[in-house]
Amino acid sequence: MPTAYQSAYVTGLGHYLPGDPVGNDDMDAYVAPLNRASRRIKQRILAENGIRTRHYAIGPDGRTRESHAHLAAEAIRACLRSGSSELDTVSLLAVGSSGGDALMPGFANMIQGELGAPPMQTLSSQGVCVAGVSALEFAAQAVELGSHARALAVGVDMPSRMFKHSRFGPAGYDIDFDAHFLRWMLSDGAGACLVSATPAPIGGSGLALRLKWTHQKSFSGDYPVCMQLGLTHDRSQSFLDFATSAEAEAAGALSLRQDIRLLPHVFDVGIHEYVKLAHEGWITPGHVDHFLCHYSSAKFAPVIDDLLRKAALHIPPERWYSNLATRGNTGAASIFVMLAEWFATRSPQAGDTVLCFIPESGRMTAAFMCFEVVPATEAAPSVVPLPPVPSAAPAPTAQLRPETLVAPHDPDSGGDALRPVLTALASVWQDYRSRVWRAPVMQQLVHGRFDQAAYQRWTANWVPQVREGSKWMREGAASLDQRFLPLAALIGQHAGEEQDDFMILYEDYRAAGGELPLDRLRRNPGGDALNAYLHGVAATPNPLGLLGAIYIIEGTGQRIVPALLPLLREQVDLPASAFRFLAYHGANDEHHLARWLQAVQIVLAIEPEAAGRIVQTARHTAQLYALQFESI
Repeated sequence: MPTAYQSAYVTGLGHYLPGDPVGNDDMDAYVAPLNRASRRIKQRILAENGIRTRHYAIGPDGRTRESHAHLAAEAIRACLRSGSSELDTVSLLAVGSSGGDALMPGFANMIQGELGAPPMQTLSSQGVCVAGVSALEFAAQAVELGSHARALAVGVDMPSRMFKHSRFGPAGYDIDFDAHFLRWMLSDGAGACLVSATPAPIGGSGLALRLKWTHQKSFSGDYPVCMQLGLTHDRSQSFLDFATSAEAEAAGALSLRQDIRLLPHVFDVGIHEYVKLAHEGWITPGHVDHFLCHYSSAKFAPVIDDLLRKAALHIPPERWYSNLATRGNTGAASIFVMLAEWFATRSPQAGDTVLCFIPESGRMTAAFMCFEVVPATEAAPSVVPLPPVPSAAPAPTAQLRPETLVAPHDPDSGGDALRPVLTALASVWQDYRSRVWRAPVMQQLVHGRFDQAAYQRWTANWVPQVREGSKWMREGAASLDQRFLPLAALIGQHAGEEQDDFMILYEDYRAAGGELPLDRLRRNPGGDALNAYLHGVAATPNPLGLLGAIYIIEGTGQRIVPALLPLLREQVDLPASAFRFLAYHGANDEHHLARWLQAVQIVLAIEPEAAGRIVQTARHTAQLYALQFESI
């Protein structure tokens, strides 16, 4: 039975197709013929499928120009622009595809990483054409249930890398027709939908799409495999059964195939399901204003139309929409690309009904989606509230799960007395760590795009900030009264050990090619804000909250710096002596944090209510320190 929705709206649509359109005459530069039969097969297939242009993410030299994850990320960005939305308002990313750039981890997680997206729930749906529908269905159900206010559903496929000439060398360029077939049928692309709990306009249209219902059904138990990758031609062996990958490739187990003799069955089961939905009242053909039907070849359109006529459930051809001729068959992305282009070019009207039909030949699956075009207000969708940020007082331990928090100090490490404050600080740390890793400078490192110039800019921003560290610590120690003399001694010792650290970092800056004198280096806006805040706190009587600032700063050295150093050494062509500051802090900040724990014990034994100030200062420091990273 279909799943009906009341409060799931598509409020953004976007698609992305890599490179320039590639015409039929130019395909050989990307998908070169393999043998004497290739040209005849190509001509026959292109004459039937009606595709005139398509897009590839590989170049004529066979090299990958854009990754699979990049295609999805670009479609998501286009989708968010059309919905005037920001990525940080989305809390679920559901992705459908035939596979990503890597076999694992999940493709949705790889796309989240490509985007540098905030923490969110993800779903990776693997399949063929219907995988994108599964992603949209999951996103819509999550929004309908109230689990998420906004979710992204993405369909993306990039088969071109499997079609290049070099892939067939191990098999001697002697492959069966089923492996030839899809080389001239499939191409690359991505599409995305933003699903929201309340309507909001897509682009400047003033309209949104309300998802009325979805339905999909697999008939895999009834049929053998029709379209597959990873099995031998006779489907008797998996590519994993071979002794080596080279043997699997030579045996043709890594060639994408379609058994065209089974293809008619996909329309039989699809139309059968269509008829059932019509008889049950879910589809009224006369009330369908727009029919978006995904088919892999133009020759299948009249087949579908004929079957619908025989069932007396015909939809007039002027209501059909397809972009197959100009966009090609992009697999799981096809219906998303189609929906985005249809909405942008066909000027739908409020009240229109849109029916999407997506048959999949992998092992016979049929999927349907039904939308209604509705007026949209300018009001932004309501946002599901995030869990409350701990107040100035430490949050009760029972509200958190300390075992899941990877923070500078395990909440249990300080015993019963320190557990509440360490638990609250761990929550602050998690938000800070996530924000830092999403800063542009960190994303450069994560994605292998860092270089010596980037390292030089980073150290140039960082030196003047580190130079101030011992100053605000000494100022804070001087503001303590007689009760906290042991604390003042600890802070003074710490400041003394770190007062010349900025010179180590300055030498690293010079090693990276920096030429400015020390006194001409300036903090960036985030560094200025952090410095002003810490000096302001240090100047107040008994600034015990500064322990929260030290927790964040020293924690960065203990938890974040060790992860940076291997990435820097791999990407920046400099000797080890150019990373002395990071190496020193990665090795020593753990000892500093042990001293920090001793300081907190001193404070809470004298003034237990100071715990709230420590947490509050940690939170503010984390916000400003993250801003310093983001401003590099």
